[in-house]
Amino acid sequence: MSVLRALPAHEVMMGDTPIKQPLPTSKVEQIDPFLLLHHHSSEIQVGADRWNTGVGPHPHRGFSPVTFIYQGGVHHRDSRGNNSVVTAGGVQWMDVGMGIVHSERPPASLCEQGGRQEIIQLWVNLPASMKMMQPVYFPLQKEDMPEVAGHPDLRIVSGSPVPHGAKGPLRTAYPIEAIHGTTSKAPLIFEVKEGAQAFLYVLSGGGRLVGYGLIEEHVMYELAPGEYTFEPSDSSKILFASAVPIQDKVESYGPFVMNNQTQIMEAMRDYQMGKMGILVERDLD
Repeated sequence: MSVLRALPAHEVMMGDTPIKQPLPTSKVEQIDPFLLLHHHSSEIQVGADRWNTGVGPHPHRGFSPVTFIYQGGVHHRDSRGNNSVVTAGGVQWMDVGMGIVHSERPPASLCEQGGRQEIIQLWVNLPASMKMMQPVYFPLQKEDMPEVAGHPDLRIVSGSPVPHGAKGPLRTAYPIEAIHGTTSKAPLIFEVKEGAQAFLYVLSGGGRLVGYGLIEEHVMYELAPGEYTFEPSDSSKILFASAVPIQDKVESYGPFVMNNQTQIMEAMRDYQMGKMGILVERDLD
């Protein structure tokens, strides 16, 4: 086992909202198949206008955007008729394939009562053969996922990244292994399978990775295959993800991730022609 790189998150602006982004950077385009990680945390004011919070309707094609919710919640709606609220500890995954239009906003209760919203959005590439698949949406609440032994607020999302642990319930078009949530103070053992690429991102807290040394918050650690032991200095919010590289050529533009420039132009045209559907947010409840 070894840590290949430590990638500190830098701050980028999404409109008026600051986002922590450890991937991509000027030096690292991707950790195949992981293309982008955005860590967002903000305080929702009491009585906030839902129409002016979160992210309004926008398209995607050719990859899988995943939202991991650490605090607050996310209200998802899309052009395929999906409409759900996922709360703290949950995950929402989309294999968007040929295209979808969706919105992600704080739930009504969070806007009414106020509170903190903290999420990660991770973009996972899809192989060329899957980029035009029919879109699929998976909402998972915290209680839908098995906990990691000794860490009641840390959940196995997909695959079996914990030796002798449970298997996560999420079955995605391109398989990954993932753990997310908050550790206890107990050591956490997880593994990167042979042939896979992986990362550990620390949202808050930190501690020691045995055989490497101290690890810090707001840093993404790229990991080689092997078994790892993380000793939290306190309870820490983390995201671990691992997958076999796809090794396809990637061409991206805004919300579209394809394999060449022609496909990007086709995606833009199809969106403008309404072929990815239309989402009109008449009612946010």
